[in-house]
Amino acid sequence: MRSISQILSDSKTIAIVGLSNKPDRASNEVAAYLQQAGYRIVPVNPSYAGDTILGETVYASLQEAADALAAGGQPIDIVDCFRKSEDIPPIAREAIAVRAGCLWMQLGVENQAAADLARAAGLDVVQDHCIKIEHRSLQG
Repeated sequence: MRSISQILSDSKTIAIVGLSNKPDRASNEVAAYLQQAGYRIVPVNPSYAGDTILGETVYASLQEAADALAAGGQPIDIVDCFRKSEDIPPIAREAIAVRAGCLWMQLGVENQAAADLARAAGLDVVQDHCIKIEHRSLQG
């Protein structure tokens, strides 16, 4: 398994599951930060499907997002989850299906069954860590 610093340095495209269009929400703040840091963010939220958030088209599912990116030969490197811990297993299965590189559960989000499933399928797994905080700490 790669370290957090390896995951972040190897990745270019981050699907953000549960991204909100409200600027005061953590998911929106983190996504905006990641964009400014040079990552391509891919919003995944069925409530906003077809809209745009932070200039990017919102997809209803990871599969829909992966299909759209595949046209440009771009994989989903990280699936960053802003959902409740109990909502993670189906997201993990979708992350496996789209061949994402990493299942990342934000601060306060942990699901061992989903983590075990993703790891068994070859994905790196990060639980209970904020991707923005981790990235910022690596920047010094």
